[in-house]
Amino acid sequence: MDITTPALLFPAISLLLLAYTNRFLTLAQVIRQLHASPEHDSPLVMRQIPGLKRRIQLIQYMQSSGVLSFLLCALSMLALFMHGEAAGKLLFGTSIVALAVSLVLSLFEVLISTNALWVVVEDMQRGGKRSNGGDETPPLL
Repeated sequence: MDITTPALLFPAISLLLLAYTNRFLTLAQVIRQLHASPEHDSPLVMRQIPGLKRRIQLIQYMQSSGVLSFLLCALSMLALFMHGEAAGKLLFGTSIVALAVSLVLSLFEVLISTNALWVVVEDMQRGGKRSNGGDETPPLL
């Protein structure tokens, strides 16, 4: 194994961290909109608060695991550069494990997000309407 092997992960991990940051920013915007809404204490919003909290925590763990993967990948390259083949391989393997953990957490976050959308769809099927005339439902992701 040479230094170029861990270097192949750099663009993938960078794009993954960018995607995680976008998910976080979108979730933060949704939560702020819900809080500013006059109906932030409606039953529809209340049903989604536990999922929103879980998603915040999962995104934090996803980002942490992704950053750890990136750091371990860089350390692997450093070890290989300094002719530490065994250390480089161990760090690279650990980096891949951290990346896999990050991806599994991402899957769980997507599943929770999908459940939040189902809550809105169910409310629409029951004819749920907002007090401003029924034109909109609260923003959710």
